[in-house]
Amino acid sequence: MAAVLKPVLLGLRDAPVHGSPTGPDAWTASKLGGIPDALPTVAAPRPVCQRCGQPLALIVQVYCPLEGSPFHRLLHVFACACPGCSTGGARSWKVFRSQCLQVPEREAQDAQTQENSLAAEDWCEGADDWGSDTEEAPSPQLTLDFGNDASSAKDVDWTARLQDLRLQDAVLGAAHPVPPGEQTALSPGLPLFLPYYICVADEDEYIDFVNLDHAHSLLRDYQQREGIAMDQLLSRSLSNDGDEKYEKTVIKSGDQTFYKFMKRIAACQEQILRYSWSGEPLFLTCPTSEVTELPACSQCGGRRIFEFQLMPALVSMLKSANLGLSVEFGTILVYTCEKSCWPPNHQIPMEEFCIIQEDPDELLFKSTSFY
Repeated sequence: MAAVLKPVLLGLRDAPVHGSPTGPDAWTASKLGGIPDALPTVAAPRPVCQRCGQPLALIVQVYCPLEGSPFHRLLHVFACACPGCSTGGARSWKVFRSQCLQVPEREAQDAQTQENSLAAEDWCEGADDWGSDTEEAPSPQLTLDFGNDASSAKDVDWTARLQDLRLQDAVLGAAHPVPPGEQTALSPGLPLFLPYYICVADEDEYIDFVNLDHAHSLLRDYQQREGIAMDQLLSRSLSNDGDEKYEKTVIKSGDQTFYKFMKRIAACQEQILRYSWSGEPLFLTCPTSEVTELPACSQCGGRRIFEFQLMPALVSMLKSANLGLSVEFGTILVYTCEKSCWPPNHQIPMEEFCIIQEDPDELLFKSTSFY
């Protein structure tokens, strides 16, 4: 029996962030660029590059509380925007997780017990409430309301409907966290990308909007460079028969991985983020041993699971607020603690783990505009 696929949420660039939002309006929104927002009791990360020593720029901030957990939960991804450093792997990319209780302090002990019971195996089938009162706690799950009309996915004002999700850029290095409430007092010399909100949609809602012409165009470009017959394969891949045997014909392993990546994103080329807690990443290149040898959580020693990834379209959307900044990547795979552990009274962001996959065909993505 085929494994049940985890749902996939797509992050799309939305309206610019105007002014300097504070309080819950700031840290319960997801965004790209700007400065990292801090939860009420947790310092904002201010990491530096381990290659050049310069401050890292925020790439995305994601507000992603888990169903069954009593915590607000915020993830930041940072990278070095200095020339040559964005390809420096883990030394120039950093991911941080921040959490704080959203229940009164007198309930902290019960909340911690509930948090320790979270398990990835139980995806909370049919559980709709935040923080069930039943004895068995639901498993973590991103809590978002996408609406019921999938056919209107492209017409909905996602900013208004989904302001509880925001992605924000994070920086490499956990040094010098900014005290809670003081994140707007950062030095004006810090590297910044212009901030935009991130709205979300269910990937399934885009199936009916597949742009075959655009997908064919992208793959023809690839075909001309690599000498691989892709057109017929694409046509068959977008059918509903579920037969993928054709993918094992003339496509060698590396090209097959790239082809599957292109086929999957054809329905929504402008996606900048894919979120699937405890799901499967979409690899751009053949995965290395990093994927099977993930480091354990530095706090609890538990295993890490895939949570989300940054997509190639994001590269062209990172506009420099101060001149000369750029970040290059193919896809960034983010892995976090399966238990989403958080010790009582902890006030410093926890560093998580990411895998950087370079773009095997930069010209293909750079020649495409996503506006």
